[in-house]
Amino acid sequence: MRFTVAIDGPAAAGKGTIGRAVAARFGFAHLDTGLLYRAVGRRMLDGEPPITAAVALTPEDLSDPDALRTAEVAEAASKVAVIPEVRAALLDFQRAFARRAGGAVLDGRDIGTVICPEAEVKLFVTASAEVRAARRLKELLAAGFETDLGTVLADVLARDARDAERATAPMVAAGDALTLDTSEMSVEEAVAAAVAAVESRQGA
Repeated sequence: MRFTVAIDGPAAAGKGTIGRAVAARFGFAHLDTGLLYRAVGRRMLDGEPPITAAVALTPEDLSDPDALRTAEVAEAASKVAVIPEVRAALLDFQRAFARRAGGAVLDGRDIGTVICPEAEVKLFVTASAEVRAARRLKELLAAGFETDLGTVLADVLARDARDAERATAPMVAAGDALTLDTSEMSVEEAVAAAVAAVESRQGA
């Protein structure tokens, strides 16, 4: 059985949380595609050209996801993600994962529009920039980073602009995607809405 759930949206909107919960609920495999770009960004920060890093990326580069979730790596990931050759190098890996037997959930910025336009379920998860910045600030402080809401909000807005305005695969909701605005939703409510969307398509 091949069944793909594509989840797109901006940073800190809840894509990963929803993606992991949906995957667990239905027994699907899950891929946070942002980790691919973070891993390339990490290698770039270590001095490797981004295109070379993308071509040479291995599963081992994703083995420590927590180390890839720093603000510095996120910034680098956003920069390498605008490079067409980097996106092309990572395309086949993502598409193969999406159509694996047993079902798959992928979350990112261009899953429903570019990577898996044929996905059975497409979700666009969003929230206000202020809400997303507050969520990210909480994560960073809990991880021991020193920052403030103004700085994080500026980073969120800058990243939104880069993601939405890049020439290759800009972040945009697919025409047939269900939009979930999680600004005032609990995690449980957001997950329930996503699960309902999957269940409705499974019965189609």
